[in-house]
Amino acid sequence: MDTTKIIVSHALKIYLGIVLFFFIMKLLGLEHITELRLANFIFVFWGINGAIKKNILKNNTNHYLSNLYIGFATSILGVILISVSLTIYIFYIQPSFINTIEDLNMWGTSLSPPLIAFAILIEGLASSIIITFILMQYWKKHKLKT
Repeated sequence: MDTTKIIVSHALKIYLGIVLFFFIMKLLGLEHITELRLANFIFVFWGINGAIKKNILKNNTNHYLSNLYIGFATSILGVILISVSLTIYIFYIQPSFINTIEDLNMWGTSLSPPLIAFAILIEGLASSIIITFILMQYWKKHKLKT
């Protein structure tokens, strides 16, 4: 199976999981609860793990650098999609969401949509790299069936 297809499909799973989760939080009026946003970790973990697992099982390869690349590329694409979507959401759909973010006192005040998108991008990339390395420790021990 083509690695690009694996990367894109699993990055879209990460993206859709996070978007649907935030949509449900919005519907339930829970968007102000910061702790629930930590659940993003689950979706990123799920997407990266699925991409690495699919590469191993479908392509019958367990090369460390190949799997590391797939994990990084999947997470980076997913995080970029989320960051762009958040910027569009703040600019066009609900500009008042900036006030919700500022009220959290997590990033301070006087925020702009590009600044928020950049912060999400950096935070997402850092956590994605960590998750990829964690998963690589698990998958590097996987023995291929010959």
